[in-house]
Amino acid sequence: MTEHSSPTSEEIEAALEQLPNIKVVSIADQTYYLLGTAHVSRASVEEVQKAVELLKPDVVGVELCEQRYKALVDKDQWKNLDIFKVIKEGKTLFLLANLALGAYQRKLGEKLGVKPGEEMLAATESAKKIGVPHALIDRNVHVTLKRTWANIGFFRKAGLVAAIVESVFTKDDEIDSETIEDLKEEKQLADMMEEFTKALPEIKEPLITERDRFMVAKLRATKGKRVLAVVGAAHVKGMSTHFDEKIDLVELNKLPKTKLVTKLAKWIIPMAVIGAFFFGISENRGRSPEELIYAWVLPNSIMAALLTLIAGGKFGSVITAFIGSPITSLNPLFNTGFLVGFSEAYLRKPTVEDCERINEDVKSLKGFWKNKFTRVLVVAFASIIGSALGAWIGATWVISLVSSSAT
Repeated sequence: MTEHSSPTSEEIEAALEQLPNIKVVSIADQTYYLLGTAHVSRASVEEVQKAVELLKPDVVGVELCEQRYKALVDKDQWKNLDIFKVIKEGKTLFLLANLALGAYQRKLGEKLGVKPGEEMLAATESAKKIGVPHALIDRNVHVTLKRTWANIGFFRKAGLVAAIVESVFTKDDEIDSETIEDLKEEKQLADMMEEFTKALPEIKEPLITERDRFMVAKLRATKGKRVLAVVGAAHVKGMSTHFDEKIDLVELNKLPKTKLVTKLAKWIIPMAVIGAFFFGISENRGRSPEELIYAWVLPNSIMAALLTLIAGGKFGSVITAFIGSPITSLNPLFNTGFLVGFSEAYLRKPTVEDCERINEDVKSLKGFWKNKFTRVLVVAFASIIGSALGAWIGATWVISLVSSSAT
């Protein structure tokens, strides 16, 4: 470790000429240097090291939370993953999205010769070399993802996971190091963010804007007159506009509450089906209870079992989906994926070795399929989709039977 010494104003000015991706923000007697990086860029790693060496800041802030930092430095993070806990807490889709996104980043990083997040680790290591502290300034990743997740509907979530998975297994020869570096340019970033906002307006606020404000608040809380912040290039412009604002970290850290409309929406199909049963039978509309039960059970059971089978579920899991879907579809507090996931996990028995191999296996469709842990997630997710489709078909069928007999 070398002794930390502050550079002169002339040295700082000369350093900034060599660091084109830095934006300087001065507030009172503090100066913040916002260095925009690309997360899979060798040039960004080198630029981070150069910035710390030349600017010699008092603190180096990095776009990481405690959990993401541990994930980068702890190679055994998957050993303690409990598949039953994941299913019980309803995180099947959540974890699938995480795995797919991580696989895409690693795939891209391998092509470009750099590990995802390497520039952040370079920042912490470079800070240590000059004898200054580093600060983890990003919001907890689970809070961010939960707030993002809460903003989008189920089928939108499924579509996003499908798109991410497709990107993992689709060969893309157009992405190279030059393309990645171009994305750090202000015009390119502005165009990209505009397209992102148009395509996914419900995601931009929790994923980008809220974190811009959160990281600014954390930077302002650091003790140092000169602070270097190493963040993704997409955050630099937004962050630079929030330094003179009042920011409520408690509010930004709150986990989302389920909206009343969302809670009620979950009961629409069950209440509609139960109402149709009651109306059709009590008013003697010419429909027998057996006929209505048949219309509800058949599509529910077939669709849930079929998608579970297509996903490669064990026979016991297919039967579980077939029997469980008509029942769980009438109770929004309990979904088919819970039953099927537990069944598949019990029958397939994922091991610690499967967990350890997750990062490598999810790089290919074959590996994703062969890994017992990820197969359980896929089967559970497929059963949820099948059950949802079956419920819509069944509800429509039941209501149409009652309606037709009423005319």
